[in-house]
Amino acid sequence: MRNQWTTAKLGSVASVVASGVDKHVLPEETPVRLCNYLDVYRNRRLTRPYEFSGGSVTQSEAKRFTIQKGDVIITKDSETPDDIAVPCLIADDFENTVCGYHLALIRPGNNLNPGFLSYLFQSETARRYFHSKAAGLTRFGLNPRTIASYPVPLPSPDEQAAIARVLDAVETLVERAKASIGKAERLQKGLMQQLLTGRLKPDGTLRREDEFQATKIGWLPKEWTVARVKEFGEVSTGKTPPTANEANFGGDYQFITPGDMGETKWIRKSERSLSALGSEHAGVLTANTVCVVCIGATIGKIGITVRPACTNQQINSVACSDKHFPEYLYYALRHRSQHLLAIAGVNATPQLNKSDFSKYRLPMPATPDEEKAIGAKLAAFDDLLDAKHAKIAALQRLKKSLMQNLLTGHIRLSVDSTAKKGK
Repeated sequence: MRNQWTTAKLGSVASVVASGVDKHVLPEETPVRLCNYLDVYRNRRLTRPYEFSGGSVTQSEAKRFTIQKGDVIITKDSETPDDIAVPCLIADDFENTVCGYHLALIRPGNNLNPGFLSYLFQSETARRYFHSKAAGLTRFGLNPRTIASYPVPLPSPDEQAAIARVLDAVETLVERAKASIGKAERLQKGLMQQLLTGRLKPDGTLRREDEFQATKIGWLPKEWTVARVKEFGEVSTGKTPPTANEANFGGDYQFITPGDMGETKWIRKSERSLSALGSEHAGVLTANTVCVVCIGATIGKIGITVRPACTNQQINSVACSDKHFPEYLYYALRHRSQHLLAIAGVNATPQLNKSDFSKYRLPMPATPDEEKAIGAKLAAFDDLLDAKHAKIAALQRLKKSLMQNLLTGHIRLSVDSTAKKGK
């Protein structure tokens, strides 16, 4: 299965150095650009153009830690072992740029492909290995000796390159999909601003300046009103049933908490569930109820239920009346989510209680038809975003499967055919 593969310690096929270059800029040192921890943690590869922060180094540090194309940099220190050994491939040449503090710089030798090594560090096998090796109680870290001792599986250089090309192709598709999501989100944000202030009508026409009036929440069309949340429907606050009674949990009712919200408009799943008994304590929400986090650092996270569900006490919910539309209310609240957080206060635990939330002011279009049309217009973007997120999830599953099989030799590539395709 792994015919012609060998195994070697990383230190025998690459150099490993731990950087001690901090962010301080000293006048007696040489100015440089600094590749910091977050530059590595947030990017699986770095390419030009990329903006690094400024720093300074001694001549000795410049010689040891200046990065080159083909280097793999990993995180070596973190508050949690899960964030240890996160890799980033330096895919371009960067002038006058050095590897910063809390990072290890790995420079592969001739028999180790940089892309192949970067994917090895992303594999579950590597994650488990370095997780077990990370030392610390409140802060975890790896020393260069531990990193250098990592056993690297070594197919031929040609096969390493072929594996990297296949995984690069999938990674490129993921990055393109993410970029298209970013573009769609920016377009939706701009459209939201225009529609929810009435400047743009759902039919695409613009209102004239003389059609607006000043209100307590800004300029709105003269025919619109400023309404409180409670005017859109019935407001309720969730509740956690007694945890001592296990019979309250594990049934057919979603038990929604802030951690289950925010990724998409629709709250399709929750980590926990309640039984019929538990739902009697918590109170049951109908499908299409708008849920808003009103306690804690994530105030302003919003979602809509897709079936009967319950929430905990951090969430206030609005069951819209027949003449109002959940999707319009969702977007109106989402548009003002940062304001919700701001008015909740700066205490250790920000809070917007049911009474204050019920009184929160929002723009209300003149007719239910306009309200519905605005919601539908913005929902079209979310449908598109949901499809793109599903595509990314499928590509990430494919990448994970390919990594599990290609990086262990369970699936072998035809080096000749792959190399030809890569030219």
